[in-house]
Amino acid sequence: MKSILTIAAISGLLAVVLGAFGAHALKKMISPEMLEVYKTGVQYQFYHTFTLLAVGVLMHFNISKALKWSGYLFVLGILLFSGSLYVMTITGIKALGIITPFGGTVWIAAWFLLMIHCRKLTNSK
Repeated sequence: MKSILTIAAISGLLAVVLGAFGAHALKKMISPEMLEVYKTGVQYQFYHTFTLLAVGVLMHFNISKALKWSGYLFVLGILLFSGSLYVMTITGIKALGIITPFGGTVWIAAWFLLMIHCRKLTNSK
């Protein structure tokens, strides 16, 4: 639980730093099209960082295997999805875009596990 919350805090911190870097420094170095790709990485990192925070809080009240794995998969999704967009944008290696959908797929699994956890909670009351 504490580690998920700590990772969420680190991810939020990094999203702010990476967003600022993109808005100020990177903007001058890459095309507007690639800047949009970069912004997508930051945007989705923020969305899933907030979700990771929620998972960490839920773990405080009622932990399950599904919830635990959901947290791990949200982290992995951030690394694969947003991470691949950041690296692709900065390096210009567009072939790295092949990794991005794996991150999205991992997030789908994470959301599914979160749904299972929440269904069990509501069914047990």
